[in-house]
Order: sequence, then structure tokens, then C-alpha cells
Amino acid sequence: MAVWDDLVGQDRAVEQLTAAARDADAYVTAAAGGEGSRAVPSEAPAPPEASGISGSAMTHAWLFTGPPGSGLATAARAFAAALQCVSPDRALGGAPGCGFCDGCHTALIGTHADVEVVRASGLSTGVGDTRDLVRRAQLSPSGGRWQVVVHETADRLTEQAANALLKAVEEPAPRTVWLLCAPSADDVLPTIRSRCRHLVLRTPPVDAVADMLIRRDGIEPETAVAAARATQGHVERARRLATDARARTRRAAVLALPTRMDDIGDALRAAQQLVDAAVEDAKEAVEEVDARETDEMRTALGASEGGRLPRGTAGVMKDLEKRQKSRATRAQRDSLDLALLDLTAFYRDVLVRQLGSQVAIAGEDVRDAVERIAASTRPEQTLRRMEAVLECRRAIERNVAPLLAVEAMAVALRAG
Repeated sequence: MAVWDDLVGQDRAVEQLTAAARDADAYVTAAAGGEGSRAVPSEAPAPPEASGISGSAMTHAWLFTGPPGSGLATAARAFAAALQCVSPDRALGGAPGCGFCDGCHTALIGTHADVEVVRASGLSTGVGDTRDLVRRAQLSPSGGRWQVVVHETADRLTEQAANALLKAVEEPAPRTVWLLCAPSADDVLPTIRSRCRHLVLRTPPVDAVADMLIRRDGIEPETAVAAARATQGHVERARRLATDARARTRRAAVLALPTRMDDIGDALRAAQQLVDAAVEDAKEAVEEVDARETDEMRTALGASEGGRLPRGTAGVMKDLEKRQKSRATRAQRDSLDLALLDLTAFYRDVLVRQLGSQVAIAGEDVRDAVERIAASTRPEQTLRRMEAVLECRRAIERNVAPLLAVEAMAVALRAG
């Protein structure tokens, strides 16, 4: 298998990243006095708008953008693995990224010493953590071909953190590569994106996602197609929906909401249930990690058998609890956002029917509800309801209390 196998429906991106990995490999080979140098990375990156490959395809900073579920982190990690590829086939003209060699394998599973993957576990990434990351990125590779930093949540950098990262991107170490992921180019500082090569991913086709679920996860074809269509090509959500019965139950409860709001009381109860489900979902996602972190920290601090910590270590535990609380808040918001995306898709299907289109709807499992609401309401009402859902998402991102935001949305959905 190649490192690109899990990158679904992104043939153009794979083509560009493969070309870049070839040039990167040629550069390191030439620097080591080897044969077959084809190109060297440019000292300054190509402008963000450059989508073609001219001259050297490699540069020291990349910005991966695309809609949710397009595979930003998957693409960045696969590229990191290709940069570390040590397959003998490269000398025979093969493309880096075999997927089998030690460099590819350890990079993909997260144990390569020269590939650091960063993801904000809380609401944002602060300047202190970013400065530490920048310092580590200045080091030469310890054994790999490149020092690679994959920042999966570059859109969550605070302003100070982004400014700290900017200096590293402006003055990179000779063999350090930055791979930044964000939903859109507007989510990172203009000064950062102007120094990165911009790679745009697209929403994968439903058929491609379904094929991956069948091929890699052994999902039954009917279930795979239904999950891929329901999530509109979002790879990770489709996998979860196809493999987790609880996820399917929660989604069904969310999509029943539009038909359960006969009065204001119903709307407020539905809002409370939606938020409670998000809290429970987030709790399941983080409690195992929290417990492991707490046990490891207590052991490292020398806790006694009775659980008593040495004097002077209480502050360390409080810092850990603070980070865990921030991560739980982020997990709750992410879970709630997925529910709101499902609601948006529901009303999108309603609008499609109201406008007379017979294209396949995303939620085949709620076809009857879609048809009934489409027949009993007007397109302008549906558009207002979609806007109410989107406004709820924006309010939560602005740190409005989730329950208040969802209650306001539920009342707006009922009013139409």
C-alpha cells in the first residue's frame, strides 16, 4: 500500500504532493553526495495561489485547506511519511511514499522521531506551546530525511502564537518542513499563508468514500453507501456512522428534532436533549484519555500508594485538570457542531425537494420527514431555518453558552 491510500478522492493533490516528495528526496540525496539529483527546494515558497507545478515542486511550508471531512490531516501525515521514505525503489525511479519502509511506517503510526504532529486539544494553541514547537523545529533531523511538523489545527492558534509561528515560517531551518492545516486560507494570518504553498482539497465523492469503507473497514456495501451519503462525503464521520451504533442513534435523534416542536416547550426540551447528547458524546471521547493522563502524571510526580501527592505538586495537577477541562469543552463543541451539520443537511434536502429537484437526498433514512416538511412549508421558511442553524454554529464559536444558542435556534426553527 502507498501512503496515499487513505486519502480519498484527492487525485490532484496526490499528484502535487508526490512531485514535491520526489524533489525533496532528490535534494536530500544530492546534499548527502548521492546520485540522481533532479531538483532542489526553492528558498522561498511559491505564492499561495500557485496550483501548478513548475521548477521545484518542493518548498518548506505548506497550507492544506478544505471542507470538513476532506482529509486535511490525512494528506499532511501522508506527505510527511513520503518525505521520510527510505525505500530502495526510489533509486530506481520509484516515487517516495511506499508505505512499507521504516520511514513511511513510523511516520504514519506516529512514532517517527522527526515527525511531530500537533493538534489543539483545547479551544486554542497558546504562544508558550508554539514557541516550544518552533525551538524543536529548528533542530536538524535526528535520523530521518527531514524535520517535519504537522499542525492539524493551525486555525486555532492565538494571535500571539501565530506571530511566533510566522518567524519560523519566514526563516526556516534548512531541512525543516511545516505542514499547516486549516478549513480555509482566511483562518490563518495573511503573512503566514503568503509564505506557504497552498494546497486545496475537495469534498470526496460519496462513491469514493463508500468504496474506502468497504475496502478498508470491511463495511457492508449498503451500510457504507448510506453512511457516505448521510455525511455528504465526510470520511471520518462516515466511518463512525458505519461502525458505531451509538452514533447512528444520536444522529437519528438529531434528525427527529424538526418534527418534534409543536410548541415552545417542545422546542426547549429538544434543545436540552441536543446539548445533553453532545455532552455525553464528548465525555465518552475524552474520559479514557483523561484517566490515562492523570494516572501517568500522578506516577511521574511520585504519588504514594494511598494516592497522596508530594508537597509542591498540586499546581501541576491543577494545570493538567485545566487542560483536560479545555479539551472537554472543545469535544462538546465539536460534537454539537456535527449535530448542527446534520440538521443543515436535513433542511438542505427539504429545500431540494421544494425546488423540484429529484436528486438523491443525503438522509435516505429520514425521507418521509423530508417529504412531509417540504410539502407543508415554503422554500423561504426553509432558508430561514438553515440560517438559524448556521447562526447557532457561529454563536457557539463566539463562546455563547451552547444551551442558550441551541434554545434560540430551536425557537427559530419552530417559528420558521
